[in-house]
Amino acid sequence: MKVMHLSSSLKHDEAERGIYAITHALAKAGHESMVIGSAHPDDELVTRLVRDGTIYHQMIMPKKSWWSLRHVFRLRTLIDDYKPNVIHVHSRTPAWVLHWALRPYPKSSRPKIVATMYGFYQLNSYAKALFNADIIITASKSIHAYLIDKLAEKKEELDIDEFPFQITCIKRGIDVRKYPYRHHSSVYWLHNVFAQYPELEHKKWLMFPTPVGAEYGQEWLIDILGNLQEQFPNIHAIIAEDNDPLAPQDVAHEDFIQRLHALNLQDKVTFIGRRPPDMREWLSSANVVLALASHPESIGITAIQAIHLGTPVIGWARGAFADILKATYPQGIIKEETAIALCKTIKSHLKNAFRPAMTHEYTIDQMTAETLAVYQSLVPDCKLVEKDRHDNLVCVRVDE
Repeated sequence: MKVMHLSSSLKHDEAERGIYAITHALAKAGHESMVIGSAHPDDELVTRLVRDGTIYHQMIMPKKSWWSLRHVFRLRTLIDDYKPNVIHVHSRTPAWVLHWALRPYPKSSRPKIVATMYGFYQLNSYAKALFNADIIITASKSIHAYLIDKLAEKKEELDIDEFPFQITCIKRGIDVRKYPYRHHSSVYWLHNVFAQYPELEHKKWLMFPTPVGAEYGQEWLIDILGNLQEQFPNIHAIIAEDNDPLAPQDVAHEDFIQRLHALNLQDKVTFIGRRPPDMREWLSSANVVLALASHPESIGITAIQAIHLGTPVIGWARGAFADILKATYPQGIIKEETAIALCKTIKSHLKNAFRPAMTHEYTIDQMTAETLAVYQSLVPDCKLVEKDRHDNLVCVRVDE
């Protein structure tokens, strides 16, 4: 089987879209894969892809840019040369490039199309190209429910019974070998942290793993720190955001900083920069990880990582955070979105040091197995057979 992946960016793919994990699983099962994305060929993720035997082509297709359509003829040439059995689209802009690239082909000779929805996309003209797929994968239960509800409304508007595609939910997962249960950070790492951030020593860490912004809910940290500082004088919030006064900041960030200073809470917050490379160590060392986004989160990858590390996650009963916590750590769900309920739950965790149990949900192996099963269902005449006694597999075409 040959699978082609189309992505407008590889920036988040390793964690959220899992393109490397999927191509690795394809190679392991004897399939071939090609990835088309905007990353430079020298990019670390691209290097890993190529090392695994994946063919990579750089094709810059910026999100929401019609200038990306200049790649239509080049993509058509790649499809003609590579002859993929399945094309997996990971973004809306590449879906439009693919739509025009396949226009000359009769439907009977086109590759099978898989499209993944990674967010709560509006079902407008921009997203329309995704629905040219044979199967649509939703990246979380919340996205799945959202899509089903929106399509039900469209059915009534269009007065039709069924859409010409299937919908399946394949939850994003993480590699449990990289995020082992009850992982402990090294003494060396802790020494370095305390040298760089001496205010964190002997403190109870509340990890806020997202940047400061209008939709991330950082304003709740004001209530948490203000209400719990007397009972827990060593409470401290850690935010995955930059605090460079010379860097341009948005209104939400400036408002947050002003409120911290107004309430004299600035010494209880530390900024560690966006997407720190040692995020695993921060998550595993925290007492609590907070999931307080104001808008429903679509995937919640940091919450999944924290749960697998054995760190309790506390968050609202909405979006992907609700899906994750219901399945793995229901004690962390806060159904009533009030400062009282939030502080009560955090207080209980800081007193009793609760830990989530080991879980087999939301793993990368589960995600890749289900994704490959989708590909196989679309190309049933391409089967896996034994090549030799060393469990090497090869894909062969079986003529009906």
